[in-house]
Amino acid sequence: MFRMNEVVCSGRIYTIAEMSANHAGKLENALEIVKAAAESGADCLKIQTYTADTITIDCRSDLFLEKGGLWDKEYLYDLYSRAYMPWEWQKRIREECDKYGLDFLSTPFDNTAVDFLESIGCEAYKIASFEIVDIPLIRYAASKEKPMIISTGMASKEEIRDAIEACKDVGNSDITILKCCSEYPSDPDNLNLDTISDMAESFGVIVGLSDHSMGYMADVVAAAKGAKVIEKHFCLSRSLKNADSDFSMEPAEFKEMVENVALAVRMLGKSSYGPSEGEKEEFKCRRSLFAVKDIKRGEILTSENVRSIRPGAGLPPKYLPEILGRTAVTDIPFGTPLSMNMIGEEL
Repeated sequence: MFRMNEVVCSGRIYTIAEMSANHAGKLENALEIVKAAAESGADCLKIQTYTADTITIDCRSDLFLEKGGLWDKEYLYDLYSRAYMPWEWQKRIREECDKYGLDFLSTPFDNTAVDFLESIGCEAYKIASFEIVDIPLIRYAASKEKPMIISTGMASKEEIRDAIEACKDVGNSDITILKCCSEYPSDPDNLNLDTISDMAESFGVIVGLSDHSMGYMADVVAAAKGAKVIEKHFCLSRSLKNADSDFSMEPAEFKEMVENVALAVRMLGKSSYGPSEGEKEEFKCRRSLFAVKDIKRGEILTSENVRSIRPGAGLPPKYLPEILGRTAVTDIPFGTPLSMNMIGEEL
């Protein structure tokens, strides 16, 4: 049972560890990543389901050549050929997720991937930012009546709305959208996390963050802006080189991220005025009005014999102008907190 909505409703951030190419071509790495993700506090392990032929074509024109960034001068077909995960591993990985209590999620890149994922019991689908404009793919995946998570890197509001409507057109309203910067790794100046609260207001669905920046600061900020889901690339070690390792989190880092995001949520709490439970004991340290000299019955209260001091056992300081010039109706010894029944009419 895919638990994202349950986790979000409990008030906790749902965390997704994205394996992507970090298996580095070995099933044993993939299985170890599942275990490490569970031990690091992830709720879900995500993979990607494609082959080079389902995501692009083997064409050697410049249109298919990466220019700049991590994959500079690499043809798309070659990049995806070395980064993809063999489909025959994926059922085994899902079973390993079950063993460690992780949800299992995949990103399909064409209809054949959706069909395959259905055959192995995939319980939810993720649409990558680059595929948000592939409305037929979104409709097909959404038609399987599973939760839909859609990354929105580069997307306009209209494109996001089109993707959401594509899901709803086939009767699927279980939709989550993720703020994303499709830059690897992402420059902090380009994250624009303020968009998260606007997305929640504009689209009326669960909103989260698919984060490609280094460290976990963006994830803490996202939680403060209302993100309910955090997705982060996860690796055993960045020294195990592959297409995604340079911007992926190691287990200890992911664990620290989960802990700090949870702490941010605790700090947010709820809209509240007045003392917290922890502050109630400190009320005694507030200022209040005290007799700072012995005051005899009939004596006038002045700024010489009455002051606002700590602790908070007497009248609130706002009454000071009102009581100055009035007379004491009883003896008020030094160090006595003032109350109205000690004070007569104004002279």
